[in-house]
Amino acid sequence: MRNLIICVLTLVSFTAFAQSKDFNQYVNPFIGTKNMGHTYPGATVPFGMVQLSPETDSVWYEHEGRYNKPVYRYCAGYQYEDQTITGFSHTHFSGTGHSDLGDFLIIPTIGDLKLNPGTADKPESGYRSRYSHDQEFAEPNYYEVDLLDYNIKAQLTTSNRVGFHQYTFNSNDETHVILDCISNIYNHKEKNVWTFIRIENDSTVVGYRQTNGWARTRTVYFAMKFSKPIKSYGHKKYDKSIYKGFWRKFDETKNFPEMAGKLIRAYFNFDMKEGEKLKIKFALSPTSTRNALLNMNAEIPHWNFDKVKMDGQKLWNEELSRIEVETLTKADKETFYTAMYHSFLGPITYMDVDGSYKGLDQNIHKAKDFTNYTIFSLWDTYRALHPLFNLIQQKRNSDMIESMMAHYDQSVHKMLPIWSHYANENWCMIGYHSVPVIADAIVKGTYEGDKNAALAACVQTSKQGYFDGLKYYMDLGYVPEDKNSSSVSKTLEYAYDDWTIYNLATYLGDTDIANEYLKRSTYFKKVYNAESGFMQPKLSDGSWREEFDTMSTHGQGFIEGNAWNYGLYVPHDVATMVEMMGGKKKFSKHLDQLFTMEIDDHHIAETEDITRDGIIGNYVHGNEPGHHIPYLYNWTGDDWKTQERVRMIMRTMYSNDIDGLCGNDDAGQMSAWYIFSSLGFYPVCPGSDEYAIGSPLVKEAIINLENGKTLKIIAKDQSEKNVYVKKIEINGKKINRNYLKHDELMAGGTITFYMSKKR
Repeated sequence: MRNLIICVLTLVSFTAFAQSKDFNQYVNPFIGTKNMGHTYPGATVPFGMVQLSPETDSVWYEHEGRYNKPVYRYCAGYQYEDQTITGFSHTHFSGTGHSDLGDFLIIPTIGDLKLNPGTADKPESGYRSRYSHDQEFAEPNYYEVDLLDYNIKAQLTTSNRVGFHQYTFNSNDETHVILDCISNIYNHKEKNVWTFIRIENDSTVVGYRQTNGWARTRTVYFAMKFSKPIKSYGHKKYDKSIYKGFWRKFDETKNFPEMAGKLIRAYFNFDMKEGEKLKIKFALSPTSTRNALLNMNAEIPHWNFDKVKMDGQKLWNEELSRIEVETLTKADKETFYTAMYHSFLGPITYMDVDGSYKGLDQNIHKAKDFTNYTIFSLWDTYRALHPLFNLIQQKRNSDMIESMMAHYDQSVHKMLPIWSHYANENWCMIGYHSVPVIADAIVKGTYEGDKNAALAACVQTSKQGYFDGLKYYMDLGYVPEDKNSSSVSKTLEYAYDDWTIYNLATYLGDTDIANEYLKRSTYFKKVYNAESGFMQPKLSDGSWREEFDTMSTHGQGFIEGNAWNYGLYVPHDVATMVEMMGGKKKFSKHLDQLFTMEIDDHHIAETEDITRDGIIGNYVHGNEPGHHIPYLYNWTGDDWKTQERVRMIMRTMYSNDIDGLCGNDDAGQMSAWYIFSSLGFYPVCPGSDEYAIGSPLVKEAIINLENGKTLKIIAKDQSEKNVYVKKIEINGKKINRNYLKHDELMAGGTITFYMSKKR
């Protein structure tokens, strides 16, 4: 990658940055974007509210009244194989299985004013522009591209709450900046509820937009400031309103300082000379336009684009330096630090600089002594991302839990988040996985809040009977398939979540709750059919559902998985599961078969977000439910198979290329798996203090812990062939077990893996 330091700096600031280790150079924001739009390559700071990134098409969520499958390719807005850009919007998800956002799309144009986006095959029919990857570049907190149809160089950077655009015009033609408030990710005809835009003066515009999408009541406020005066402006409204009131006395379309409607595209005209730069600061707020301006003035009170870029890159360098690695190849280092980058894209800050944020109750609250976060993709991220934060982002993770507790306090359901974003619960996926995130932090000593209140919130959440089959689960000890779909997956996830409540209650000394949830944690046994040898859907009368296809992911009691992979989800009691399924030898062979069996195209096609690239045999690494599976050999006595499988997965499912991810990054979970596995251990059971041993890929790693201590990991005799762990020493003392303890990591010191090509 080219040198990060392309801007003009003072000698002092340049020297200070040059003397530090530059981890940004190993990050490639394009990794993972080629096949399914996993990530966005634009500009953002770590955990930033603004993610300013290009959109390459505007595919609608619906087609002929039904879900339009191609829209999934644009879950992050950007598709590497596209040849046009429709503009640059300010909010994005990083590789989620569903989507939303894409707020406030901006694109500069010249010549005739065009307010429709046009089409990919005829970009000249609208405002979009062709582009080439040869004239495109991205690195942490910076994106640039040449808009070829307009001969405009676009450059983007950000602070936490403010996007900073810089456009260089290479002609003297009439210049426009279009603000498209119709554009959305996963757009549909009812997505936009209302938009309001107000021209404050000759260079300042404020407003808001309310949308009805994955978050069904979401309002985002903005403030936009131009570096030079607006010559003229206007808008076009695409919705038809029966009631127009007395606004009809005005010509609202041109130079009228208020714009309001459901579907609005605004434009702003400027006199620009060849070679001149137009800069735009675009601030977001969850509460008001006044606070959007407050955020802008607090974070970027100046017009120094290069300073904002460099300040953000310094933040990235600080975060990436939490783990310093030496690897076998430069490509491995790029893959590792890009995984770190992905892991720190979210959850995002969701409050103004004064602590104000919109709560789940749609009222304005102030965060006291914590940063409020949003975008909690918990069915994904409880597995490895939040455990990673408990190791290297402890203060942030504690604040994220405070954000979950605030969500609980504001919830009319009195439930912790399931999958939430932007002051909304969208109820996506199964389980109540705030619970293991909270339990994991408390038992590892990283949560700074009221632990007993957190336990009470976990218990209350787990007893809300009208949520997703929970009443059946509590009454019958399992979720019956004839009453609630995905019943086996739900039973298994609930049993695990309940074990984390048991462990948390034990840690806090509440024996009554501990005993209750220890019993509930055994309910996984009720959906195991010894005759079939699989976890299997059970009906409300206690009988097994007879029609059962172990290879199918549809209608078989599982969600985003089948009986072969999701049926192995008992992370809190693997030893019992192994014994229940025939003992260590038989279970090891079962895992062998999972990794080596053939799966036909029909069963792969059942899941839109998984391709063969993410599957090894019938093991699906491209989705989260099986991420613990390679480590299960550790419970069979065949530890070497875990080491072999883990190394193979890192080598085949990850790379530093454009398609370097084998499936959705799912808000950082896929990347967090890679980080842990590269270091040589993995949290099979978050909520416990143990990490299963795998096969480290790094040669050496230094983990700079928040407690001021340093943990060094050394893989002696590391090589491509030496994938097996001969022995492990902690500070020179050999351990005779296949797991590490959290306290051992936090104590610092040196963990040495002795690698061998012989198992």
